[in-house]
Parts: sequence; structure tokens; C-alpha cells
Amino acid sequence: MASLSSRRQVLQLLLSALPITGIGMAQRAGALAGRRPSADQVGPPASTGQGSGQTVSVLMPAPFADATAQAVQRFNRSHGSLQIAVTRGPLDTEALSDLASSSLLLGESPFDLLLMDISWTARYAAAGWLAPLERLLGEEAMAGLLPAARLGNAFDGHLWRMPLSGDTALLYWRSDLLPRPPRNTAELVAMARELQGQGRVRWGYVWQGRQYEGLSCVVLEVLHAFGAQWWNGQSGRTDLQSPAALEAITWLDDLVRSGISPPGVANFAENDALQLFSAGEAAFLRNWPYAWGLIEQEAGPVSGRVGVTPMVGAAAGSGGGTLGTWGLSLLAGSPRPHAAAQVIRWLTGPEVQRELVLSQGYAPTWQSLYSDAELMASHPLLTVQREALSSALLRPLTPLYAQLSDVLQRQINGLLASDLRPELALARAQRQSDLILRAAGAGQP
Repeated sequence: MASLSSRRQVLQLLLSALPITGIGMAQRAGALAGRRPSADQVGPPASTGQGSGQTVSVLMPAPFADATAQAVQRFNRSHGSLQIAVTRGPLDTEALSDLASSSLLLGESPFDLLLMDISWTARYAAAGWLAPLERLLGEEAMAGLLPAARLGNAFDGHLWRMPLSGDTALLYWRSDLLPRPPRNTAELVAMARELQGQGRVRWGYVWQGRQYEGLSCVVLEVLHAFGAQWWNGQSGRTDLQSPAALEAITWLDDLVRSGISPPGVANFAENDALQLFSAGEAAFLRNWPYAWGLIEQEAGPVSGRVGVTPMVGAAAGSGGGTLGTWGLSLLAGSPRPHAAAQVIRWLTGPEVQRELVLSQGYAPTWQSLYSDAELMASHPLLTVQREALSSALLRPLTPLYAQLSDVLQRQINGLLASDLRPELALARAQRQSDLILRAAGAGQP
């Protein structure tokens, strides 16, 4: 097996080769520009676990590494022999997963902890890359969390992850042009079309249609909005050919065909949609909570003229936004599991999460923070975030999620960018998903 030093050299090459722009956490890059540490590692180098001191090594996406840098420094000053060393991974969510997977496939990972996207839990657990947390953190580790924040952390009877943030998708609307937000998808279209007809906005609704994970989140929300589902947890199969699913995807496709959304939405990620909305070009925007801070900080055409509401559905109560939490997991084989568990408790605890609300606008996961009058008064968006979390949507909790998401992205993006019919796109997605599941011996019809 390769030595630890040679594995670190390979990982440094991977870090330098991976893209530093793109999806997912790249959305936070603009807000954090100019506040990054100069090195890729924050804190002392990781120890081997020998001697009196221990250093817990954590791999995080760059925005979270930057956001927690001061908290990590404070921990290191106050904890003496126990230290945290954070490695700044790529901005791109998928590139971070590639880096983490590569380090694990090389043998012994140089990292003790990984800050993971919620959609990775089942895959990493099934691969044997994670260590269970319940014996280290206790069976009641999640007792103080919001119910939605408890989702996606456990799989196959074990707790694998503790959430650090509680983000969910939100609907932004122009409060200077509208007296209230839409109550359902029909009102969203009608309001958008009226404002476009009056020449007050060029586009009605902007969202993420590029072939990447953001589109899978959009499709999950639209399916739910019309009473359909992507994944049937009981059968362990995708469920993309129901009448409700066809109605949902036809509605999404019609947004582009009718001119409510721009044709270019098929190439939009979070920041593309945000830029168009921030410039005053659109009436509605689907995005994550980070967008609120950027809209207000930039003092642009819509600053102070934007409202935020949970995602809406076709019928009352049928709306929901994708749950986008990030959480800390213990990598299997870490030589310092008890020290790593102490770091998990601290970094995901109420104190650090409160700081992240104040400095970054991240939605917290602890119920107690939503009862903090000072915090709620200084960050009014938390009221909307709490409401949105009550109807948050979990992506399919299966080790095969990455493959299923890729299939869905390809077919729906192909629909948006061509003359493909919605029913054909869904049939192809269902057929290809069935092949993936059958090949893995899962979800047999």
C-alpha cells in the first residue's frame, strides 16, 4: 500500500486538477471573495494519532472552510492538545465528492471527517467509507434538531452524519411589483405573464435547468408540487411515468415554451439565475437562502424590493423545497474517532451554527436557535426558512442516487433544450433508471 506521504502527494495533484468553479457550493464563492485563507489547509497539519496531542483533519468545500475559519481558530486556541486542521476542498460539489472518493479509494484517507452533501449519505455508507456515529455521539444525538434536519443522516439502521446547515430551496419574488407572493403554480404563471405583458419584467421565472444536480432538485420540487414522486421508497424504484409526473414535467417544459422562462434556462445554474433576477430582469427566482444576502448586499436594482416565500405547489399545501443540508461524517479507519466525535459535536453545535447565521445567513438545524429572539429579529429570513423546512423534500435515499440523478438530469435537460416530448423524456428516464437498479440487483419490478 502506498505511504501516507505519497497518498498526500496524489491528493494534492487531485486538488490542483479539479475544477474550482461550477455548481453547488460555488454559489457561495462571490459572497466569500476576499475573505479566504491563503493556504488550502487551515490549522496545524494532521497528526498520526501518536503522542500527547491529536489533530483532527477535516475536508470541507471551500465556502464552508472559509465560513468556519474563525470558529476553528478559536477552538484550536482553547483546546490545547486537541486541534482541528481543515483542508479547503473545491467549490464544486461534485468535484469535492470526487476528491473525497479518490482519497478513500487510495486506501487510508488522510482525513478524519468529511463535510458531506445530504445526497451522498447512502452511497458513502453502503461503500463502507463511513463509521457509525451513534455509539460516539449517543442515541439521542439528533433530539434537539428540527424534524426536517434529522432527515438524510441515517441509513440502514445507523447514524452517519450530523448536519451543520439546514438550507432548503426558496421562492424569491418582486415585492415592488406584486402585493403578495403566489399561492400556487397557476398564480405564479399568471402573475409572471401579467408583469411580462405590462413590460415591467422581461422574464417571469428563472431557475436552474443546466444538466447538473441543481436540475434534479428542481425536478424533485416540481414533481412534488403536482402530487407525483421521483422515488418510491416502498418499492425501491423510480416512479416517473404517472399521470401526475407527466403533468408536472409538462408544466416545467411549458415555462420555457411559453416564454415565462428564458430558453437559456437550460444552461442556468444558481448564479446565472440569480444574476438575471438581481438585475431586475425577472419576477420570480428559485434559489437557496444564500441568494438573499447577496441581493441585499449588492445594493442593485432589486435590493430592498424582494420577498421570499417557501416553494409553492399546484394545490394548497403541496409545495416543498429540496433539503440541501451539509453535515459532518466520520470516515472509516480514522485513528482518532473519539477526538473526531468531539469535533463533530462542537462544529455542528448551536454555538457555531449561531455564528454561521450571523456571518453567512446559513439556516440552523437546532430548534433552540429558532426561539432565539435576538437572532430571529436580526435575520427575518429565518422565519421563512423555518416554514420552508417544515415541508422540505429529501432526495432519494439510495446508494445509487448519483446514477439516478444523472439519468434524470440528462433527460430533462434534453427536453428543455430540444423538441423532445415530456412523455418521451420521462419514459427514457424511467427505463434507464430501471436498468441501473436491475444491474445493481435492487428495485426489481
